Amino acid sequence: MRVILIDDEPLARSIVKEYLKHWPEIEIIQECNDGFEGVKAIAQHKPDLIFLDIQMPKINGFEMLELLEQAPSVIFTTAFDEYAIKAFEEHAIDYLLKPFTRERFDKAVQKWMDQHQKEGKIQMPKEIVENLQSSFPKNDRIVVKTGNKIKIIPLSEIKFLEADDDYVKIHTLEGSFLKNRTLTHFEKLLGESNFVRVHRSFIVKVNEITRIDPYEKDSHLAILKSGEKIPVSKTGYPKLRQVLGL
Repeated sequence: MRVILIDDEPLARSIVKEYLKHWPEIEIIQECNDGFEGVKAIAQHKPDLIFLDIQMPKINGFEMLELLEQAPSVIFTTAFDEYAIKAFEEHAIDYLLKPFTRERFDKAVQKWMDQHQKEGKIQMPKEIVENLQSSFPKNDRIVVKTGNKIKIIPLSEIKFLEADDDYVKIHTLEGSFLKNRTLTHFEKLLGESNFVRVHRSFIVKVNEITRIDPYEKDSHLAILKSGEKIPVSKTGYPKLRQVLGL
């Protein structure tokens, strides 16, 4: 079994390495200090399992998983409290709450080994990654992959998001970027304080709107500072009015 360790704390990685000495069938093929290294290592080695920290510099563990076309099996290592851990338990995803004992570590590995022997190579579905991401504290950015580069987009730079087949096009002050997610995912992630889903195909940042014009029957257009016009549906209009306090 081929394993990658992804954690910015050398001590945390050394503990996992020590515990894995008791599992001769498992080989550590790489250690990574952050999510950038993790994305590259997973693409190169295609491991059976990764031990993944969540709170890391640059990009966090969930953001890293979102950049993968196919996420491998994951055992999360985290310092989050028990309340936040409920998100993992709801999806039967295993986690190790730092600091963890060798007994707890062995239990997590054995659970994964048993599952692996029954089902073969297990990948984490995108839906679970999305749900985990939206269950944890909100971020102030979106991470996308453009070619071989990873770009961090602050929410402050986003004008609106647009559905584009199986992707979402994120329109920013700098240009537009594609992310293989759904608008519903971003609706949950962003909340409705600064961003509002005004149409089945559009989420718009509220403070980018300069005015709302009537359009065809029961619909409107949101005019942005940039001059772009975003359709506002019959169901989106009341939500937008409520957020704007109209």
